[in-house]
Amino acid sequence: MNVVDSCAWLEYFANGANAAFFARAVEDTRKLVIPTLSLYEVFKRILQQRTESDALQAIAVMQQGTVVDLDARLALSAARISVDCKLPMADSVMLATARAFGATLWTQDEHFKGLPGVRYRPMPE
Repeated sequence: MNVVDSCAWLEYFANGANAAFFARAVEDTRKLVIPTLSLYEVFKRILQQRTESDALQAIAVMQQGTVVDLDARLALSAARISVDCKLPMADSVMLATARAFGATLWTQDEHFKGLPGVRYRPMPE
């Protein structure tokens, strides 16, 4: 199972330097878990930078995986992870979701560097 962090989705959709790295997780939709927070973050960013149509197309691609709502169990798990790993709220939700599903978290967010269960690729300079 795979959870793709919002920054990795944006890199993939922009066909950035790390897009190929994230493609393996993104394109295996049978094993893809999508936190609803990712839908929010990706839709918002694409809406800011492009058009609503572009943002909706990206969300349609994302929804080919299994979308997971932030429920009470995940919220509390994310809060514990936030405290333990000193992660911001959104990052802790991504990691909590990955851990709840025994998934690998794919990201280029440096906050995750060195954490178990994470496939980290640094952002290109």
